[in-house]
Amino acid sequence: MIELSKAEFDVLDALWINYPATASQIIERLSDDKQWHEKTIKTLLGRLVKKGALTFEKEGRQYIYTPCMERDDYTLKESQNFIERFFSGRIAPLVSGFAKSEQLSQQDINELKKVIDDWEKNQK
Repeated sequence: MIELSKAEFDVLDALWINYPATASQIIERLSDDKQWHEKTIKTLLGRLVKKGALTFEKEGRQYIYTPCMERDDYTLKESQNFIERFFSGRIAPLVSGFAKSEQLSQQDINELKKVIDDWEKNQK
C-alpha cells in the first residue's frame, strides 16, 4: 500500500473529483481550501508520481495527471490498515469506542444495522 502524507492525500483527493486533470486544474481545485503556493502543489504532484499514486502524460507544455487507484480502493485499504494496527483487525472495539463516547448518530446506527443485516443475508 502506498503511504501518503495528509498533504499528498489532499492533492490526490482534488484529482479524484474529476480526472485526468492538469496541474493548473488541480491547483484551482485546491485554492479554495488551501493557502498553498503553486510550487508546493507541483512538488506534491511530483512526489505522488514517484510513489506510484499518479501517472502523467505530457501534452505540449502541460502535464495531465491521472490517479493509479480509485478513491474507494485507497480508503478501503487505509481503513483495513488502521483497524489492523490499532484494533488487531477487529472492528467491534472501534465501533464500541464511538458508541461509548456517544459519537454515533442514529443515521450511523441505522447504516451499521443495514450492513450487518445484508452481510447476514449473504452468509445464508
